[in-house]
Amino acid sequence: MQFDMAELPGHERYKLMTATVAPRPIAWVVSQDAAGALNAAPFSFFNVFSGDPPIIAIGVGAHGPDRRKDTVENIRRAPQFTVNLVSEALARRMNVTAIEFPAGLDELIEARIETAPSERVRPPRIADSPVSMECEVFQLVELNPHNTMIIGRVLTMHVKDEFVLDAERHHIDTPRLGLIARMHGRGWYARTTDLFQMERIAVSDWTGWEEG
Repeated sequence: MQFDMAELPGHERYKLMTATVAPRPIAWVVSQDAAGALNAAPFSFFNVFSGDPPIIAIGVGAHGPDRRKDTVENIRRAPQFTVNLVSEALARRMNVTAIEFPAGLDELIEARIETAPSERVRPPRIADSPVSMECEVFQLVELNPHNTMIIGRVLTMHVKDEFVLDAERHHIDTPRLGLIARMHGRGWYARTTDLFQMERIAVSDWTGWEEG
């Protein structure tokens, strides 16, 4: 079946993309407005795109035609934020921060989330997150009047000590992080505990497909 994206309305394109591009990691973003009020919200249009410079990107939609999400408005005015990764132990609290609360309400208080001060940016990080990244805006890309791509430069990364295998070599015990990811449809998530390993083949080792 072929789907011509030019022929489809936006919400139908969204359904196709989220049903097929999965699992998607979750960026749990903490931002701060000019008055210092905090906002926390999860986004699954998220990934890492470069190590040098260290770049992440997050796609943020809108609540409606005339109401951008607080995350975008805050970061537009104060271009710093933290990205916190979501473990299964934090899933329910993350889900509370996804509620469409009125603007100005502190989701961190509603979800009973403790924060820790950041080192290089104003917004705090989520204290219990296994990994937190302090970020500044690298670029804001307005995809359309209702969708913004936030491209961030990672300034500092915090990884809880129990997940660091070798600090000098920067080896992290990724499976133990227990991260979750978004799947298809409303309310579906995946755990990152069912893994398999497959080594990359060197071209010198490639002899072609064997019959049978």
